[in-house]
Amino acid sequence: MQLFLMRHGESGFDAPSDRERTLTHHGRYQTGQMANLLSSKISQLDLVLISPYLRAQQTWQVLSKHLPKPRKCVVLDDITPSGDPKTAADVILAYADQYKADTVLVVTHMPIVGFLVSELVAGKEPPIFATSAFVQIDKHLEQASYVGMSYPQAS
Repeated sequence: MQLFLMRHGESGFDAPSDRERTLTHHGRYQTGQMANLLSSKISQLDLVLISPYLRAQQTWQVLSKHLPKPRKCVVLDDITPSGDPKTAADVILAYADQYKADTVLVVTHMPIVGFLVSELVAGKEPPIFATSAFVQIDKHLEQASYVGMSYPQAS
């Protein structure tokens, strides 16, 4: 399985709650930039898991214009900023197994996204994600390897 973990694009702070923060113009631009890079790595998309927070939903809206249509798309409460990384990792893998997914994209937040990497890849310290950055993890049976992180270019 190819697993892509992505942090949402840059978002503003002028919102009634953290859940309702929206992407900035720059966040949409960065996400589009990263969507082009992701599209070169993803030929099929079996499963997309998205945080219910607005900025993650908006990030997926931008990405979806550049990526193959997924077989299944699920909004997942377990991958919000304050989610438990162990539970989230278990749920992500359970959904991937349920849908027999070979390629999975997860759109989520800091700090959970960094902790997910260390939950999924033994011995890997949690990386810091810039907005719109993503990591690729190859997971086969009980083995997982960290392929690398991609960041948006400065504009």
